[in-house]
Amino acid sequence: MNQLDKLTNSEEDLMLIAWRLGEATVSNFLEEINDPKPPYTTLASMIKNLEKKNYLNAKRYGNVYVYQPAISEENYKKTFMGSVVHDYFKNSYKEMVNFFVKDEKISAQELKEIIALIEKGE
Repeated sequence: MNQLDKLTNSEEDLMLIAWRLGEATVSNFLEEINDPKPPYTTLASMIKNLEKKNYLNAKRYGNVYVYQPAISEENYKKTFMGSVVHDYFKNSYKEMVNFFVKDEKISAQELKEIIALIEKGE
C-alpha cells in the first residue's frame, strides 16, 4: 500500500462506519450517519475519495458498489500515531506521555496500568 493521505474528520467518521460494518453501500453509510445527513451525492463523492486514497476497496454488483476497508483500523492508528509522535514529540513516546502527564490528561493510576501492560509485553 502506498503512503496514506491524512483523513479529514468527516472521512475518519466514514472509515469508522466502514470498520464497524465490514462492508457497506453508500445507502448503508447514509443510514449510519447522524443528522444532519449530507446529500447522497456528496456522500458518494466522499466515499469515492476514500477509495482513491486507498482506504476503501469497491466491488460492483450490478449497478451498486459495495465498499470494504482496504486498511485495518489498527494499521490506521499505528500509522497516524507514529506520525503524531514524530511530528509533535521529537519521535519520543516518552515525550508524548510526559505531555499528557503535565497537562493532567493521564492519571498516576493510568500510568501504572500502562507500565503493567508494558511489563507484560502487551
